[in-house]
Amino acid sequence: MPRVAEGRHGPEQENPAKLESEPAPARPARGTRTGKVRETRKAEKAERKPLYLTNLPTALIKFGGFQKKGKTETPHITQKPAKAEVGSEEPCGLGCIVIPCCQMFNDIRVYMVFYCVLVMSQGVMFGLVDLSVTNFQKDYILKPIENFALSFSYEVSSGLVAIFIAFYGEGNKKIKWIVVSSLLMGFGSLLFALPFSNSRYDQWKVETEDICKATKVTSACRRDIPSFKSKYVSCFIGGQIVHGIAGMPLHILGITFLDDSTETHSLGFYIGIADASSTLGYALGYVIGAPLVKASENSTSEINTENGNDNQQRMWPWWSEFLSVALIAWSTLIPLSCFPRSISGTEKIKAEKQKQPQFLYSRLKNTEVEITIKNLPAALWILIKNPIFVCLALSKAAENLVLIGVSEILPVYIENQFILTRSFATTISGLVLLPGSALGQLLGGVIVSTLEMSYRALVIFVMVTSTVSLILLGFIIFIRCDPGKFAGITEDYDGTGQLGDLTAPCNEQCSCSSSVYSSVCGRDDIEYFSPCFAGCTYSKMLNKQKVYYNCSCIKEGLIIADGEGEFIDARPGKCDAKCYKLPLFIAFVSSVIIFSGFSGVPLTMAIIRILPDKLRSLALGMSFVTKRIFGSIPGPLAFQFSVENSCTFRDINKCGHTGRCWIYNKTRMAYLLKCTEIKLFSKLIVVYSKRGSHTTPITMKKMKAKRKNKGKK
Repeated sequence: MPRVAEGRHGPEQENPAKLESEPAPARPARGTRTGKVRETRKAEKAERKPLYLTNLPTALIKFGGFQKKGKTETPHITQKPAKAEVGSEEPCGLGCIVIPCCQMFNDIRVYMVFYCVLVMSQGVMFGLVDLSVTNFQKDYILKPIENFALSFSYEVSSGLVAIFIAFYGEGNKKIKWIVVSSLLMGFGSLLFALPFSNSRYDQWKVETEDICKATKVTSACRRDIPSFKSKYVSCFIGGQIVHGIAGMPLHILGITFLDDSTETHSLGFYIGIADASSTLGYALGYVIGAPLVKASENSTSEINTENGNDNQQRMWPWWSEFLSVALIAWSTLIPLSCFPRSISGTEKIKAEKQKQPQFLYSRLKNTEVEITIKNLPAALWILIKNPIFVCLALSKAAENLVLIGVSEILPVYIENQFILTRSFATTISGLVLLPGSALGQLLGGVIVSTLEMSYRALVIFVMVTSTVSLILLGFIIFIRCDPGKFAGITEDYDGTGQLGDLTAPCNEQCSCSSSVYSSVCGRDDIEYFSPCFAGCTYSKMLNKQKVYYNCSCIKEGLIIADGEGEFIDARPGKCDAKCYKLPLFIAFVSSVIIFSGFSGVPLTMAIIRILPDKLRSLALGMSFVTKRIFGSIPGPLAFQFSVENSCTFRDINKCGHTGRCWIYNKTRMAYLLKCTEIKLFSKLIVVYSKRGSHTTPITMKKMKAKRKNKGKK
């Protein structure tokens, strides 16, 4: 201590002769510089170290319950706070186990690969389930409540849990929710496969022939086995409930996670890819399941369906397809678990977003909502009172309703309007509807990201695309063909019989059944419900195609002889409608679907931009509930009711059960007018959303220009 005191006060008491020793303190200054240089080099080396070498000791210390004392502030952290924020991001790994070789995959693009695989697997599952349920509903007589549960259990379950998952999932645990979604999706697919694993699938037991025989015995009643029916209904309802719960974290928290990890104007591109992946997955599931459905359709040949190995072979593909979907969903489980709560670069992106202008509704500025059960009603009330959000949510529901309407009616309309077979009409509908929707969603995301649209620009874009879609939809109404001639429906049997009755004096001795629809075209260019109703008594194969002879109901037309000199009266299939407007119809419908798909991504981005970060997930959850209430649930019911009302001839079998509709009235299938009204409603509420907006209409590029002008001043 005395030496210290002398060192402090000695120079003041010394005489001027001793001032020559004053330059001596310069030497420690060199040492100080050297020390600073060494510390700077150490800091640079620490920065060059891989991320896992920096964070692993911290993770181990936290795991052991110890904390570092001292050295809490290092020179490089103090001098470069931005890098310190980036360095605080977690590395890839399973829990506290950091995997060094995986750090190169800590990127949003790698995450998108696994995310799209998971979304696409769910789309494949949807395609398989829809085909399987449709096939099952044709083969079994179900109660109305069973039909509703099979068709809408996914919509109901997802709507019930969407708000809770969205509210409690907003935070730093979005990846964990998505991992749980992957796990549940695999279990749900296994539930779909369970009925086909060890059961016997009994169809209608039909012993019939497609030609007229006076002594023919037809048995159209089925020996129903309730074990498979009850197992199928319970497993499929349970599977759809599980998938409904699993889908909400995927489609709500997955979007907000992308918003956190991407730049403002890049979000649309990623959302477009995700939506297109889901649609393409559904198309893939439709393609995979279509051959399985064809195997169970009614045939025009002689049928004798019994229980046996053939049914077991038919059930095996369904079981294997659902099992494959489960394995694909589970294949993303471990890769998604390795991603941290914040992907590399997230902190920097968040810092840049805070500097950008906020496109918030004026009454929601500076609004903070704490995620607790007590605050959930208040948060919901904030959204309900927001007119902009309500309009955007209703607009999404309206657009979804249009897509549902087209998907429900398009196959039936094409089949009856252009006189095509059911399988060909379904194939065309799938090729037009699904790829067109995926292309529209992808292009919509690319356009809004490339142009860097503000909120108001997004709304204007939705208005323009909706208007174009509405105009194209109006042109489709005039693309139609003249109705063909159908014996017993639009034409009588050569002056005999009554319209609306397929039975006439020429075929009343044949005991024909309307349960098997196998249309034939007679040489008189009139379509008959089946060879039996045409009165044909003889058939044989000609050039790998069955042809029919001695048809008592066909008396006119061009007589054509086969190679053996016998006169052919009818051929299988529909008559040529001599209508060549189908390509034009497909072009207009594809354009309508593409322009309608443009609005999906902009509407989602608009909802995210007008609300604070704490309310983003809840707003998306509310929009999903709105879409279920006003679109997904009532839409199919309304359009199915409209189609059923245009039915001209329906199968009523000898067991007394009402079957499917075989023939429709074209003039009464005015679904395009209904879609026009819905489209107009969508356009109006978007216009109202634009008028009611109190948001900042300044784009990012204009904001940068203003800052430059201020700097010059």
